[in-house]
Amino acid sequence: MPSDATPNPYADAVAFGQRMQIYRQRRGMSRPVLAGFLDKSHSWVKQVETGVIQPPKLPMILRIAELLRVRDLADLTGDQSMHVDLFIGPGHPRLAAVKSAVDAFPFASDRQAPSTLHLRHRLDRAWNARHSAPNHREVVGELLPALIRDAQLATRQADSAADRQAAQAVLSEVYSLSQFFVAYQPDSALLWRIAERGMVAAQESEDPHAIGVAAWLTAQAHRDSGPAHFDAADAVTTEALRFLEPRLADSEDKVLAIAGALQFEAGYTAARRGENGTAWGWWDKAEKTARKLPADYYHPITSFSQAIMGAHAVTVAVELHQGGESVRQAARADKTVIRSRPRRARHRIEEARAYQLDGQPDTALATLDKAHEAAPETVKYNGYARRIVLEETEARQPERRRRASDLAVKLGLLAA
Repeated sequence: MPSDATPNPYADAVAFGQRMQIYRQRRGMSRPVLAGFLDKSHSWVKQVETGVIQPPKLPMILRIAELLRVRDLADLTGDQSMHVDLFIGPGHPRLAAVKSAVDAFPFASDRQAPSTLHLRHRLDRAWNARHSAPNHREVVGELLPALIRDAQLATRQADSAADRQAAQAVLSEVYSLSQFFVAYQPDSALLWRIAERGMVAAQESEDPHAIGVAAWLTAQAHRDSGPAHFDAADAVTTEALRFLEPRLADSEDKVLAIAGALQFEAGYTAARRGENGTAWGWWDKAEKTARKLPADYYHPITSFSQAIMGAHAVTVAVELHQGGESVRQAARADKTVIRSRPRRARHRIEEARAYQLDGQPDTALATLDKAHEAAPETVKYNGYARRIVLEETEARQPERRRRASDLAVKLGLLAA
């Protein structure tokens, strides 16, 4: 290997500090910035990276892993006995069946496809089940294979251009539901295949709502792939908003809602970048859009609504690592009711991150318990929740350590 080549962080010989430096540089983060996020000095980061001082304890390692978006702790520590994937949950038992339906895409069939109206009713029931069931991945995973095959068949058997466009809109939304199921599971190639097929079907449908939803999910897929993909996330969001904005004056509530959801996504990405003003500016735009919707309106896919904006404010503050502000936003947001169980659990996780940032780990664990009550599968597959729980299993206080260990067992992170 040339002397100036970048070391391979997966090689066992590379020390923790070197691995930390490699991942920090790959993310494009300076030592002072990382130090600020960790409440440490610039010299502390340098001393760790150069091996002058010993690697930190597990709670600090977990914080570093989150900031640098290192998915497997073993990749950061070099300890192959510490394989813990922080941002990917376990493979769901129904993942193989969903993958098979996506991959099959048969070109011929001796059966008649269900009507678009029939598929729409089934899809609506599936969305309702996702929002109401605590084990939503299990419920959706059972429904998806047949929905995928029937929606694919409907697009091929459509008799007219209008029928084909309507079928493509339904197929696009089936792929959107599939993306929710596949997210944070160990098959990123399948996730991207679904996202791309959803976008193609949405464009073929020429339906503004379908296009907006597909763009919203594609932007999320880019952003969750790491900082190198933030520009791609912004590009998708910007183009989708440019397409939707001329159509908003006379649009249905659902089209206005997806535009608001996209505005928040732009703010979310900006917050991940650490762009304070831009992030809150986009949140303000989304909040104004939400106010144009009926007070009781709730978008069935994105959960965008007036009620969700408080939860979105918590997310922005947390991503900006504003501990006090995130807790203040959490207190305000808790006054509203989020209808969807998984979205309510996701909000609880964001609240837990806020309390952890603010130095309130006991409250963070209590909040994660509430998230687990709302939707256990949401917590099980969420990297941030897993990181907080693992961190607190190393707490000095016996009671906190016990609570964290109990929750880690529930999440499958520790053996019972």
